[in-house]
Amino acid sequence: MTVSAKVQNTKVVTGKVRLSYVNIFEPRAIAEGQDKKYSLCILIPKSDVDTLRKIKTAVEAAKEAGKSLWGGKIPPNLKLPLRDGDVDRPDQPEYAGHYFLNASSKQKPGIVDKNVQPILDSTEVYSGCYGRVSINFFLFNQAGNKGVGCGLQNVQKLADGEPLGGRSRAEDDFDPVNDSEDDFLN
Repeated sequence: MTVSAKVQNTKVVTGKVRLSYVNIFEPRAIAEGQDKKYSLCILIPKSDVDTLRKIKTAVEAAKEAGKSLWGGKIPPNLKLPLRDGDVDRPDQPEYAGHYFLNASSKQKPGIVDKNVQPILDSTEVYSGCYGRVSINFFLFNQAGNKGVGCGLQNVQKLADGEPLGGRSRAEDDFDPVNDSEDDFLN
């Protein structure tokens, strides 16, 4: 099976990426008083030139589509969503060799498995697993901040991965226990 990226103007469906800071089953506010949103961080391997090209194309399309926000001209110092993990997160080894971007939405994303069946169990999609994500790029101009944002649309889990954030799975921490009382008394 080949996993490729799709683009439709400002929308991109990524190739296989790693998910981090997964918050897609319940919305959360980043800070007190802010709107609650669904969100995740998408780690894109630098070797996935197809997805990276499509993201850059979609970001440019968003800039062009939103020129009217800035009087027909694109400001020179826009905040852009795609960042280099080797430069911006050198202290986090999972970001090495990856670009990353944060995506969020006020609407809950669709969440499916590799067979496009809905995933309802919130423990199935976690920081460290692999998947594909559909995202949409848009312009923002709020309180002096100007840039291109990334909207989260849908998530498809493709494979398990080493959990990020130091959390271990219960299956990895414990061995089966014999139910005999004698084992606990000796």
